[in-house]
Amino acid sequence: MPGPVVPVASTALQPLPFDAIRLTDGFMARLQAENAGTSIPRGHDHLERQRAWVNFENAAAGRVGEPYFGPNFEDGEAFKWLEAVAWERGRRPAGELDAWLERYSALARAAQDDDGYLATFNQAAGKRGRYEWISFDHEIFNMATMIQAAVAQFRTTGRTVLLDVARRAADHLDATFGWGKREELCGHPLVEMALVELYRVTGERRYLNLASYFVEHRGHGTMTDPTWQHWSSTYFSDRIPVRETVYPEGHAVRAVYLASGVTDVAIETGDTELLAILRRQWDNMVEAKMYVNGSLGARWEGESFGDPYELPTDRGYGETCAAIASTQWSWRLLLATGDARYADLIERQFYNAVLSGVSLDGDKYFYVNPLQVREGAIPYDNRMGASGRHEWFGCSCCPTNLMRTLAVIHHYAATATGDGVQLHQFASADIQAGPVTLRVRTGYPWDGDVVIEIVATPASDWELAVRIPGWASGATLDSAEVEAGGYARIRRVWQAGEVVTLRLPMVPRAVRGHHRVDAVRGSVAIERGPLVYAIEQVDQDTGVTVDDVGLADHDFTVEQRDDILGGIPTVRLHGRVGPDGPAADVVAIPYFMWANRELGPMKVWLPA
Repeated sequence: MPGPVVPVASTALQPLPFDAIRLTDGFMARLQAENAGTSIPRGHDHLERQRAWVNFENAAAGRVGEPYFGPNFEDGEAFKWLEAVAWERGRRPAGELDAWLERYSALARAAQDDDGYLATFNQAAGKRGRYEWISFDHEIFNMATMIQAAVAQFRTTGRTVLLDVARRAADHLDATFGWGKREELCGHPLVEMALVELYRVTGERRYLNLASYFVEHRGHGTMTDPTWQHWSSTYFSDRIPVRETVYPEGHAVRAVYLASGVTDVAIETGDTELLAILRRQWDNMVEAKMYVNGSLGARWEGESFGDPYELPTDRGYGETCAAIASTQWSWRLLLATGDARYADLIERQFYNAVLSGVSLDGDKYFYVNPLQVREGAIPYDNRMGASGRHEWFGCSCCPTNLMRTLAVIHHYAATATGDGVQLHQFASADIQAGPVTLRVRTGYPWDGDVVIEIVATPASDWELAVRIPGWASGATLDSAEVEAGGYARIRRVWQAGEVVTLRLPMVPRAVRGHHRVDAVRGSVAIERGPLVYAIEQVDQDTGVTVDDVGLADHDFTVEQRDDILGGIPTVRLHGRVGPDGPAADVVAIPYFMWANRELGPMKVWLPA
């Protein structure tokens, strides 16, 4: 059963089948169970209440001029949720999931025009003509999400109802856009990824060629906002061609979705020059446009990247979707190159910028992920951290994106090559890689011990490669110290029952703020293992206000607190209240867990 990304061209690493990795227990397994048992069913209820599928019913019935429910990309949110349903169906067959897939796939088929066009905002509501406001109406984006949902459903169930709808939509796009046709673009990149994956499923080269057109045509300043004339071509990632881009810029989610799709095109066309350009863009993003927790997007204006090193902590946007899009980009670069840095970033972003977007019970969400909330902050927008977590948003992109991400997160744990298995992310799981079967047991991310048992093995030698995170100086593999920031590799003839033990140091460490980032100059952030920590008002002693706290020294103590958030390791800090104030015993918790109790001040960066 193939997973979300299945390159046809040769890559350094090959993804394992979707069902070849099974989470057994522990942190990651509980996340997937919460997503399956709470988030996805509640997502169904929210979309029904929002009447997202009524738009399709109106289009199917030929009713024009009906009220439209949701933003003009509501089709896309429904399809992202349906993709989550499809991937979850691949992990555990269930009647309710099958019923949803059948019902909504049939509804999409009924709503689609004879020539393949499907965009209920224009079909049923009759808002505008086809592609009249192509930069803003998300028509192509919406069809792209449908294609992704169709690919997921076909790969997990073999059903072709929605895949047929996807092929008709792709054929319509191919007949409409391209060199010598309508030489235009969608304002929200995503179709590039969708078309490449559809090519990988069907073998139809036209879809890859169309994706290449969308990549090469972007960046010539043709796109503007037709509504307010407010956003420039930068907002749409259309200011500069992809091959000349130095940093991702503009709307963060759009920019990184685009980078993911361009990477797919580079892989399948064998364009090594383009791949090198993308790797430099990734390097520059990580160096100068990413928060310490992996969040992306410094500005509320346009939900966008700022300038290099423009990373305000309290006004930072850090949209959950941007971190999710970035993990998709890093996964593609990891497959293409085998470079451990991409797996490192997936880990950082997942634990600190993706998980922060969903509550511990899987039922409330953050759209924006700031690194500081001040005392007395006024929540003038429900996306603000000061507004707390919400059950849903009018723009529901983050909840639906989280659902489909958590449904596939196990897939990122391991890959294979012709002569080995690579372990990238650490979770208790059973892994089947051809003739090799591994059993992984760990308490990660709370505990740094990872035990890897060889359950089945061929008689010939093969290589086990285990990622050693860049932060893990002093890590050992079978008691021998290994270098951080790469893969520890063991090649030999293995015996069933052999065990390899990785020990990662879980000592809290201080990370200094970059001197070019004004907001954090002279401050430090606390990390332990893969987790970034924060101080939250609810944990501090009376009279200690988070806004005033600085660090007195770097003497940190780990304390297991069973009375906090179900039992977690906290980090105790020697703090000071104000520059000349009294000493204070300060408690820090993992950043992703903040705002799961009472809402109040919080910050990650502490003046040293």
